[in-house]
Amino acid sequence: MNDDFFSYNRIDDWDDFARNEEDNNGEEWKHNPAKEMCKTLAKKWESIMFMLEGVLADRTKEDATDEEMMFEHYSAFDISDGYQIGAKLRSSHSVDMYVVYMENASIIRKNAQSIMSSMLVLIAEGFVEEAHGMTIRKEIEEFRELFKEWVSHFKKDEFEDEWGLFI
Repeated sequence: MNDDFFSYNRIDDWDDFARNEEDNNGEEWKHNPAKEMCKTLAKKWESIMFMLEGVLADRTKEDATDEEMMFEHYSAFDISDGYQIGAKLRSSHSVDMYVVYMENASIIRKNAQSIMSSMLVLIAEGFVEEAHGMTIRKEIEEFRELFKEWVSHFKKDEFEDEWGLFI
């Protein structure tokens, strides 16, 4: 994968980001369980992305077969979904609005489920070793348990969802 392209979405500077939040919002952000869980989720997701990138390392060849092209398509979708999860976690940490939390959580859930399903296809097609694919699935299951705890901290607020989905 092209590190320059994807480096914008790394979570490893989260502590710098949190210090900026402290400067902007006083002390109250420190005691927000949803934001604390969000950071935990982000760190877990970062480790999953490291594994995912390793398993789906770019194998593009000029004369790729149809099967290799299928692998490339699945890989591109999985990596894209994974980076969107990181972005949605980051944006959830930067706001304290129920509608934004719920929207981001929905996208995170959908993308994580998609990656889990994709791993089964890639294993079945022989593109990913079963042990590696199942390890990623296991890590996403652990992420899911943290995710459920994070979602339990969402508090409905006075802001309306203009689409009527998260009422």
